[in-house]
Amino acid sequence: MDQELWDKGLTTMAAWRRAIELSLGDEDWAKLRSTAQSRTEPASRVERARILLAYREEPSFFAVGRRLGVHHQTVQRCVERAVAEGPIATLDDRPRPGREPTITLEAKAWLVWLACRKAKDFGYPHELWTTRLLASHAREQGPVEGHACLANLAQGTVCKILAQEEVKPHKVRYYLERRDPDFAEKMANVLSVYREVKALKKAVAAAKKPNDAVAIISYDEKPGIQAIATTAPDLPPVPGVHATFAREFEYEGRGTVSLLAGSNLLTGKVHALVKDRHRSREFSSSNFSTRPIHPIRRST
Repeated sequence: MDQELWDKGLTTMAAWRRAIELSLGDEDWAKLRSTAQSRTEPASRVERARILLAYREEPSFFAVGRRLGVHHQTVQRCVERAVAEGPIATLDDRPRPGREPTITLEAKAWLVWLACRKAKDFGYPHELWTTRLLASHAREQGPVEGHACLANLAQGTVCKILAQEEVKPHKVRYYLERRDPDFAEKMANVLSVYREVKALKKAVAAAKKPNDAVAIISYDEKPGIQAIATTAPDLPPVPGVHATFAREFEYEGRGTVSLLAGSNLLTGKVHALVKDRHRSREFSSSNFSTRPIHPIRRST
């Protein structure tokens, strides 16, 4: 009897240690490698990705478990699930039994739709939502919109729902649209001015005596201390694509006070003139310096 049990034990152990063939495509391998090296993924996903990659190199439950510091049965279950469901699906936790979620999919969709709008559109003094304000608004207006499950919505639940949809309504990222067809030429002109300045500085340093008769002034003809407004609407968040509001870089001025400022690129001295209004021809050397200035270079 003892011999029979021993033989059965050996047979079971041999079957237990038998390697399972795990095939990984290039796309699966790349995804697993990215997850295994991630610093932001949940620890469970990182561990499973490392198990599958290690098993691909050495198909042994015991060797992989010893290498990664996990039990060999954990490795076996992970590999068996990868064979049955696919390696990428294995990274996620299986759904756990328990109470059905109290917040319906429709309510979540309404909450995400709400987060992709601006708080000021709903009568709040805030431009963008905070999660606290969003939760408060959802508790008040959710039941009115037919989502009674939001009556006791917590701020932490709002954060989880928005994180699942990759929406961050409290943040703004700026976008830039190229509108000036002559931008490259203007940029080249500005860079050539600074190259000239660099050459002049080298010449002065080599001569070891400053030339007070020459200054190169770089100035902007249209700055101002003024109210500004955007020239394009903010782009709202899109779940799974863009997490935040996006705002165009370009602004238009609603001017109040005009500031003309010029910087001597040789000495670093700043010359300034403040007026309610100005014309470009008012920017002359006599307004900014008592000594003659020539030549004057303009950079826009």
